[in-house]
Amino acid sequence: MSLKDLPVTERPREKLLHLGPDSLTDAELLAIFLRTGSAGRPVMTLARELISDFGSLRALTGASAERFCQTPGLGTAKFAQLQAALAMAQRVMESPVTNGEPLTSPAATRSYLKSKLVTRHHEVFACLFLDTRHRVIRYEELFNGTIDGAAVYPREVVRRALETNAAAVILAHNHPSGVAEPSSADVNLTERLRSALGLIDVRVLDHMIVGHNEVTSMAETGHL
Repeated sequence: MSLKDLPVTERPREKLLHLGPDSLTDAELLAIFLRTGSAGRPVMTLARELISDFGSLRALTGASAERFCQTPGLGTAKFAQLQAALAMAQRVMESPVTNGEPLTSPAATRSYLKSKLVTRHHEVFACLFLDTRHRVIRYEELFNGTIDGAAVYPREVVRRALETNAAAVILAHNHPSGVAEPSSADVNLTERLRSALGLIDVRVLDHMIVGHNEVTSMAETGHL
């Protein structure tokens, strides 16, 4: 069944305009992006098949150009459109940080870190180095690891804090498993880093763990 055969209230574009984007399924959002189907496949059918083939909308948006363009119904033009849409979304989420605004909102920090780390397939440890007004001096990904973890060296974090003249830091890393819960190793690492950075009068404001659907603040959960 093509979109024109659906009741107006069930057509993805009209549904979005009347009820907002939160009312749409992943397949409906993807159908709006795709606009048209392929030979013999209406756009909603194609959207559902793509999400099933890739496993999730997240996996589809994180696919390589080669993998994306190998899929019937997709190609380089659609890949370029998708990358442009993702880049615009990331810049919107990054704007409070990149514009030099103080990080007074946990929501802004979460959005920024999620935009940086949520699509990574291996563990990445990063730092936001902040000045005395909690404005971002620099975001750096300091350590990269495997799907199971990343080795973090406090001496290197201290060195970069000194070189950036940071007054405070927000630590962050992703959990490729998708579960944004701090492990005992995360708690121990945070304490080691807080002790090391405390020796040079740099405060650890938070350690955020990025999962697939949420970002957990160790400060808010009482682990810091």
